[in-house]
Amino acid sequence: MNDPRSSASAPAPSDEAGAARRGLSRRDIMVTGGAAVLGAAGAGLLAAVPAEAEGRRRGGGRPSHPFHPSGSRSFVRVRGTDFSVGGKRWRFGGTNTYYLHTKSHYMIDSVLNNAAALGLAAVRCWAFNDDPSDPVALQPSPGHYPEAHYDSLDYAVYKAGMLGLRLVMPLVNNWPDYGGMQQYVKWFLDLDDDSYGDAVNHDKFYTDRRIRRCYLAYVEHVLNRRNRYTGIRYRDDPTIMAWELANEPRNRSDKTGAEVLAWAREVSAHIKRWAPRQLVAVGDEGMGLDPSSSDYPYSTYEGDHWQKLVALPHIDYATAHLYPQSWGETDDPVGWGTTWITDHIAAAKKLGKPLVLEEFGLSIGQAGIDDSAARDAAYGTWLTAVEKAGGAGTQFWLLTALTDAGVLYGDYDGMRVVYPSDTATLLSTHAADLAATV
Repeated sequence: MNDPRSSASAPAPSDEAGAARRGLSRRDIMVTGGAAVLGAAGAGLLAAVPAEAEGRRRGGGRPSHPFHPSGSRSFVRVRGTDFSVGGKRWRFGGTNTYYLHTKSHYMIDSVLNNAAALGLAAVRCWAFNDDPSDPVALQPSPGHYPEAHYDSLDYAVYKAGMLGLRLVMPLVNNWPDYGGMQQYVKWFLDLDDDSYGDAVNHDKFYTDRRIRRCYLAYVEHVLNRRNRYTGIRYRDDPTIMAWELANEPRNRSDKTGAEVLAWAREVSAHIKRWAPRQLVAVGDEGMGLDPSSSDYPYSTYEGDHWQKLVALPHIDYATAHLYPQSWGETDDPVGWGTTWITDHIAAAKKLGKPLVLEEFGLSIGQAGIDDSAARDAAYGTWLTAVEKAGGAGTQFWLLTALTDAGVLYGDYDGMRVVYPSDTATLLSTHAADLAATV
């Protein structure tokens, strides 16, 4: 997804010319803070935040822990169509919490403590922020990486390591949240303001040499960064399970997929050279599984040819996202989603690589999902499909916890999961079931 996003992304196109979004997109409801009333679940959320976090709400100040456990941990490896840790098969249930890189230590503690309490093993969070208007942008202008702005990202990696969590970290956004590919285009191409976001100009991110150099320089900077809290370079920290080339890359202007494929080949090779012990994934949605299909997500309408991307030599595992409501699959979103899951796992197995369902979500009040019980039933169906088909992992959208005000982070896209809740219990049980099948 986008950042509260929109990945659910763009909806299905209504014709060959393009498509208007159906309803309010996640991207249109960008998260800026949470003002939800703290209800019954708040007691559990508050209890999960350690007292030490109170003194670190705004960051600054090294944690009091005398050591960091990463040095003694094994890196996640790929063995055939499975992951392995320490030579043993490793399947995981995890989540997305995209906002860790911009928030206070208090907020990071709140959500990561809850992830650990749920027994989740991996968290996907953004490792980019190219928005010049953001006071904590990681790259506010080309090649400018303000040291002070990396405090939250450093602390998130540190905290995850202390809790035994793994991180999956995309390095740029397809969507304009936190700058994204559109910001790179603005920096390097002399266009009218209204032209930056159209598909043709957006897609120059993949082909313009200046943009590619700038993006690769940022990637190299992050991978080689030494964490202020651990003393470990990012590339050497086994807490970071994987780097992703982008969050949901698309290239609608090139239906052949050649441009995205060439870009992915180049970037993945660079990351593997700089960080050979960490995994690399594309971070895409799984679109283009069947180029001959007229069904939007299966087709190559967005310029992605999923199997070709997965087959690249420096891509370690396959990803798929699942938002049938946003993609126009509203007749039977649950059944359609189950088929999407099993089709992608089967295709990944033929390619000899693990498959992670790394984003999925349903919004209550849309396409037959009338309440949280109906959504939990749908999630249960999908999670069972992953377990039975041999998927390597899942990461639901979206675990959130408390803001600095001590209230719940807003439910901006109708997919928020908080702990404790019935949905959290379902996902926790799934994570335990996957972990048990070793």
